[in-house]
Amino acid sequence: MKYSLAIDIGASSGRHILGAIDNGKIVLEEMYRFDNVQIRKNGHDCWDIETLVSHVIAGIKSCVDAGKAPSTIGIDTWGVDFVLLDSDLKLCSDAVAYRDERTKGIDEDAAKIISLKNLYSRTGIQKLPFNSIYQLLALKKESPEQLEKAEHFLMIPDYLNFRLTGKICNEYTNSTTTNLVNSESKDWDYELIERLGLPKKIFGSLNMPGTVVGDLLPEIAKETKSNAKVILPATHDTGSAFLAVPARDEKTVFLSSGTWSLLGVENKIPITNDYAYNANFTNEGGAWYRFRFLKNIMGLWMIQSIRRELNGVEYVSGKSKKTEDVKDRIDDLEELLSYGKISFAQLEREARKNVDFKSVIDVNDNRFLDPQSMISEVCRACEEKGVCVPKTVGELMQCVYLSLAKCYAEKIIELSKITGVKYTSLNIVGGGSQDGYLNELVKRETHLDVFAGPIEGTAIGNLAIQFIAAKEFSDITEFRKAIRSSFNVKEI
Repeated sequence: MKYSLAIDIGASSGRHILGAIDNGKIVLEEMYRFDNVQIRKNGHDCWDIETLVSHVIAGIKSCVDAGKAPSTIGIDTWGVDFVLLDSDLKLCSDAVAYRDERTKGIDEDAAKIISLKNLYSRTGIQKLPFNSIYQLLALKKESPEQLEKAEHFLMIPDYLNFRLTGKICNEYTNSTTTNLVNSESKDWDYELIERLGLPKKIFGSLNMPGTVVGDLLPEIAKETKSNAKVILPATHDTGSAFLAVPARDEKTVFLSSGTWSLLGVENKIPITNDYAYNANFTNEGGAWYRFRFLKNIMGLWMIQSIRRELNGVEYVSGKSKKTEDVKDRIDDLEELLSYGKISFAQLEREARKNVDFKSVIDVNDNRFLDPQSMISEVCRACEEKGVCVPKTVGELMQCVYLSLAKCYAEKIIELSKITGVKYTSLNIVGGGSQDGYLNELVKRETHLDVFAGPIEGTAIGNLAIQFIAAKEFSDITEFRKAIRSSFNVKEI
């Protein structure tokens, strides 16, 4: 059997998933899984990039050791984060994580150079305080010597590909998340880059998904015993996830549900009118120059953070610890913890017991991006809004679940007004598609037909490009038909 390998790395974990075609059906097998942790380095929250490289290599080796050597390999990760390489192709910057506070207030500096509306009309990208444009301006302000030394700008998957092959190859879909790619030319907006005072030379030519990066370096091939070729999928994980949505028609809304919730549709051209700008929707570049017109929503990050905090687990140094404030707020915390570590399933059960708790907050408020205590922040948001403050874990979870579901519903209404399409269904992919209670609330709040699955949406979308490049499928339409026959897509 011929195998392709999708290496899908998210903000909290990564996995190596082998894909193959068996009698016309797509079959998957998880071969390797690892944690993606942040470290504190030079005063910033950073990705442990060298550990990521070691896990990428170890996972490839595990496939070969199992007798299932892949013929091609594709890597996808989250967007916006990057590293810089100098003239010797060595790192001259840290892999600072997007939740780091270095971009605080930088958007105001950027607005003095180019208005937000003008920026949106050029790039079509939603304003988020951690977009690469703001990270680069923060770096220029704090450590200009790094930009002066830099010869190459690489997004995280670009760098991982470089470490495997020795080849520098900037991929289009992830690059669009920088807020520096022109949505019309589909290339770097060099005029914008120059206005911002950033070095134009570091931004290399953009390559589309399906491009072959190259063979593994001799030392990597020897270590892994692999002769696989590295190929570009849609290296932005949302770009891959959207490819795995088995949409029934043009009236289907896509929701990639994970740490972030990405809700939207595919378009042939970007939408950058005033309505889209005011609603803060984004136009991320996709494979074959399709545009993902979507809204970034805080997503399961809030639930993940609450669970870490309840269990006393640190996310980054000093974050997600139980505080006296939390103990004072949550009446049944000690009782629940007496039964051991709290699971996601337990949090869901506690929420279901509190369906009559109606407090709702704005889950897209930046206060939830990286708070010292997610629990206290949710409670304070309720206090400030003048609604009932959660007193138990169940009330807390019901508040978050209901707030997420109502946010999805509101954004679908906005999406419909912008596009003029009356949507009839919602297809949820990714790990969040397994959250039965959230799916039920979403169906109730949206009044749409809701379908959940496939679960491994990002890996499947990653493999889509590899399979199409290998001519296993003629195009994405044929591939999506195979998804429907290969995976359990559940109607809620």
